Amino acid sequence: MLIIGENIHIIAPKIKEAITNRDTAYLQKAALVQWKAGAQVIDLNIGPQKKLGVEIMEWAVEAVQDAIPDVTLSLDTTNAAAIEAGLKKCKKQAFINSTSAEEDRMAAAGPLAAKYGANIIALTMTKSGIPVGAEERFGIAMELLIPGLTGHGVPIENIYFDPLVLTVAGSQEFVPNAVETIRLMKLWDPPLNTVVGLSNVSNQVPNENRGLINRTYMVMLMAAGLDSAIADPLDKELMRFIRIVEKRDDSTGVGRVLLHLFDTTQTMEPFDPSVVDMKDEEQVGIYKTVRILRNEIIFADSYLKM
Repeated sequence: MLIIGENIHIIAPKIKEAITNRDTAYLQKAALVQWKAGAQVIDLNIGPQKKLGVEIMEWAVEAVQDAIPDVTLSLDTTNAAAIEAGLKKCKKQAFINSTSAEEDRMAAAGPLAAKYGANIIALTMTKSGIPVGAEERFGIAMELLIPGLTGHGVPIENIYFDPLVLTVAGSQEFVPNAVETIRLMKLWDPPLNTVVGLSNVSNQVPNENRGLINRTYMVMLMAAGLDSAIADPLDKELMRFIRIVEKRDDSTGVGRVLLHLFDTTQTMEPFDPSVVDMKDEEQVGIYKTVRILRNEIIFADSYLKM
């Protein structure tokens, strides 16, 4: 699983302050701690930055590469000039984060991805928004994103399709659809590269429940064939769940529950609650979360206490 570290984000007050003050040491520390925790790519979300985007992106790329010479970077801004400035500085194949299926956005980002050999994250949405159905999202990839981006010279193997995860808080009935969109993308020949913004599934959820929802959903996404996730590598429990699945580690009760979730999601079969030790709080929490994510029971902030 390719983890794109999400923690350098303009919305975080300390990151915003570091960008404003060009605090190189702080930015490097924020990147290095993610790298050491297992992120293979570091996302640099500098915001729109209409006036200073080029300067900021050049500074950010140079700062992180000085701290981690072998790093792969994801350049995250809607400022095309800043993206190009960053791509010129990148020492390794970078990611452009992102484009939608709108023609003007593909026309801005596509040629840059082609010129610099970058990967590009392609969102399965149009100007009308995010369709709710898996088939519709897959259709956007096939009918708009692939012809649009390859038409600008981007090889299909450099496109990472994002089926757009929605939150259980308000959009619960649509949460399984990202899993099913990935499943459809992996049935294509050749299978399409996929990526998600993992934490979106727990937006507007109380902080104490977000991690469990994120990491349980990750197992389901992996079962459908997910290749990469924009996620928090500092979430040790998330990284533990990923390792359990990748190593097929059934040496613990939690491991057996996670592998059962993986296998039943992969084969589209019901989850068997008999595999859960109902005296084990962690296993019960996972089971309750599975039922929420599969839309079997209605989400509430207090669902773990029910």
